[in-house]
Amino acid sequence: MGAEPAVRHCPALFIGAPASGQGKTTVTAAFARLHVRLGRRVRVFKCGPDFLDPQIHAVASGAPVYNLDLGMCGEHDAAWRLYAAAGEADLILVEGVMGLFDGTPSGADLAERFGLPVLAVIDARAMAQTFGAVAHGLASFRAGLPFSGVLANRVGGAHHVELLRAALPPGLRWHGALPREAGAALPERHLGLLQAAEIADLEERLERMADALAESGAGELPPPVAFRHAAAPSVPPLLAGRRVAIARDAAHGFIYPANVDTLRALGAEPVFFAPLEGESLPSCDALWLPGGYPELHAERLAANVGFRDALRAHVAAGKPLLAECGGMMGLFDSLVDKAGTAHAGCGLLPGRAVMQARLAALGTQEVELPEGRLAGHTFHYSRAQTPLVPLTHARTPDGREGEAVYRRGRLTASYLHLYFPSAPAALARLLSGATARDRGNTA
Repeated sequence: MGAEPAVRHCPALFIGAPASGQGKTTVTAAFARLHVRLGRRVRVFKCGPDFLDPQIHAVASGAPVYNLDLGMCGEHDAAWRLYAAAGEADLILVEGVMGLFDGTPSGADLAERFGLPVLAVIDARAMAQTFGAVAHGLASFRAGLPFSGVLANRVGGAHHVELLRAALPPGLRWHGALPREAGAALPERHLGLLQAAEIADLEERLERMADALAESGAGELPPPVAFRHAAAPSVPPLLAGRRVAIARDAAHGFIYPANVDTLRALGAEPVFFAPLEGESLPSCDALWLPGGYPELHAERLAANVGFRDALRAHVAAGKPLLAECGGMMGLFDSLVDKAGTAHAGCGLLPGRAVMQARLAALGTQEVELPEGRLAGHTFHYSRAQTPLVPLTHARTPDGREGEAVYRRGRLTASYLHLYFPSAPAALARLLSGATARDRGNTA
């Protein structure tokens, strides 16, 4: 097997917008489906911490979707994933986060770092010639940002399209338009889009969006981008021979594919089960309860008495349990939903999780555990009301106190969603019950 080339070339686009809610996910999914229909291999990435948009893109492209984030994931993580994708894809699409220049680091930072041409999605419902001014502002705001052009979303008809297109400044490419069609829009709830498996007609929506893009001539590939060689990190098999059970259903669906890859790279055998469907906890050495929507399924979860008993037995046996956000919410004595109804929890943590009307926390954070330092992010509408004293608190990038981390024996619980590739050895210690001191302080 020969050495990998120093540079790989692959057509690529970074799909950004002036703000959230402009339709980035819809457009990215439509582009992915259109090019797949044209016989091309498409690899899609999502900028920033996100579980929901990648599920849509995985269906649209037929391939797993990974996150790229200069903060939570790190520059090298993004570099090697893009380089690997360039070796197997005909087109790379990266969906941005929030507005193009929002946040530190922003989507524009990622696009500029890797030379990804920006396609700006602009919601044109209530504008005509001003469309050109917004496009000009996005294209010229930062010198050095590779900017390709724009796509008009939610247009009202052929005449509207011509007004928008004619308003574009010279040098900006017209990437097409999508109509104002309620049947193609992706449905949402309080944490964002519905999970892909919950959208019964997702395939039909994707096909309609791809049809609309095809009619506006969006099937042409963008120019190739040069991706420099970056090697995937070497991960020692610290969890060889260990089975890690992972809850995966509509209540526990927030799972980064990179996290599962990391478990496999560590030598673990991931075993999935669906507690919401009444499935029992499989035989395992460690258990991971990811986040999701337990508040929407609290009654069904409370009815699964066998699952709660199995969780208590697992912890009583001294086996590691990692519970994140929604996974943690079900471990309290009770979970109070948006209507104020209390549902029985597992009782492994004293107190209750209570849904709030407003967002309680959002952003990337990092936590120093006895097992090592891990990066992650938080995004939740509930609050924990517990007398339990935290083991520690995560920290925000600017040094503020972040999410509490609770520990009882080998049970570790927090609102923090951990990004396992940020510290595979620390994750291995967490799921084996060892500390950094036990195995040597290796990261």
